[in-house]
Amino acid sequence: MQAVTSPLTELRDDRLRARDVRLYLKRDDLISPEIPGNKWRKLKYNLIAARERGHDTLLTFGGAYSNHIRATAAAGARFGFDTVGVIRGEEHLPLNDSLSQAVSHGMRLAYMDRATYRRKAEADVLDTLAAEFGDFYLLPEGGTNTLALRGCMELPAEIAPDFDVLCCACGTGGTLAGLAAGLRSGQRALGFSALKGGEFLASDVRRLQVEAFGAATGNWSIAFDSHFGGYAKRTPELDAFVADFRARHDVTLDWVYVAKMLHGVFSRVHAGEFPAGTAIVAVVTG
Repeated sequence: MQAVTSPLTELRDDRLRARDVRLYLKRDDLISPEIPGNKWRKLKYNLIAARERGHDTLLTFGGAYSNHIRATAAAGARFGFDTVGVIRGEEHLPLNDSLSQAVSHGMRLAYMDRATYRRKAEADVLDTLAAEFGDFYLLPEGGTNTLALRGCMELPAEIAPDFDVLCCACGTGGTLAGLAAGLRSGQRALGFSALKGGEFLASDVRRLQVEAFGAATGNWSIAFDSHFGGYAKRTPELDAFVADFRARHDVTLDWVYVAKMLHGVFSRVHAGEFPAGTAIVAVVTG
């Protein structure tokens, strides 16, 4: 598959200048309107593996508003795979925009009660899905597996300027695990959990790195104080930050992940947690 990179832009912002900190945005959201950012990086090597193993159907899991579901449907349509999305919970009609877009790309939707969904990786559940949909290539919820980490690992090499810290939002921890593995000596990665009570992500990142690379790297950490109430939760403070950022930089931030991460970055800049002269790259995943 053709290599895809994303642009890097430096922010001009008086809040950064006052602390002598440079901040670049790695605009992975501009990779594709339908398969943006870390979704493409996570899918890339999985699509190659599915093709090499002779699969013509991708099956994956997600909630009713899952960006991963929508991206998998778009990738399947682009690269010639049938797709099945197993959605947590009951069907609700009319479909929301995310699921409508998935269906428009030819994805078949199935709904799974929440108790069974919690067991979605167990053999009997997968056997039932195979009996209904036939042979398929399984993509985990959120797209995070060892091949996904391989795709995310490629991002740091695309960054030409020297930098000290690479920041990203964390949902499953896969993006952070891959990014950290691609850093050079002396660089570090900082993830911002979008989940309330997301402390388990630290062990998940370590496990993912061991599975993918044989060992965990020691060059990353996770901030757990920028979730604004939990996954897909928002507050007036977060909305104000999104509006102010759009006014300053003409960039509209995704508030589920990216806005929370960048709010955390600016809060730490303001608090003086980054030494003068620090260069930061923040990944805009979409």
